[in-house]
Amino acid sequence: MEESDNSVLVVTAHPDDAEIGAGGTLARWAAEGRELNYVVCTNGDKGSGDFDMIPEKLAQVRRQEQLAAATALGVKEVIFLDYPDGSLEDTPEFRGRLVRAIRKFRPHTVVSTDPYRKYIWHRDHRITGRVVLDAIFPYARDHLSYPELMKEGLLPHKVNEVYLWAAEEPNTFININDTLATKLAALACHVSQVGSDTVGLEERMRSRASLLGESKGILAEAFHRIEILR
Repeated sequence: MEESDNSVLVVTAHPDDAEIGAGGTLARWAAEGRELNYVVCTNGDKGSGDFDMIPEKLAQVRRQEQLAAATALGVKEVIFLDYPDGSLEDTPEFRGRLVRAIRKFRPHTVVSTDPYRKYIWHRDHRITGRVVLDAIFPYARDHLSYPELMKEGLLPHKVNEVYLWAAEEPNTFININDTLATKLAALACHVSQVGSDTVGLEERMRSRASLLGESKGILAEAFHRIEILR
């Protein structure tokens, strides 16, 4: 079984990362009829400045926020791996769970965070991006890797392309003029992270999109795109 050119798998370290980094692009692709699915690696249970918040409650809040944001973008399915925030490690077990998702959804395109950002970068982002790339190649491709997946009918799969957000060396700029409003609606679902100041949120996101698309006269999201030779 081969992938559909319409299939997109988004792998994000925390709830809200994908909406910040790629929300406008994902909304655009959804409007074009592409199928979007998410894997959210951590439960985000440390991401709060509220001293009265506890991890268990925050994880529940952020799960519901992520589901609402995914609905706003038109995402079909969200898989939560539920690792604690800040705990991701490059392990065979974590990699295998991403290989499982790749073989299940059989995406043409995988979207995730760039692991090669220099100096200050959330460790979960760095590890997620690196493990995503390893899961794509060679593990999801090779039938002798994770043979237990073969027994479940999850056959090897070759991804065609990868889009990495937050890249210091972007080579692809996606026009989000028509989908910035949808990106903002999805981001506004993450109240625990962005607060209730939707006007300030729009100003920040519009300013960044304008800066990224300045040379082309558009509002843009930027990625480092990798085409994987078949």
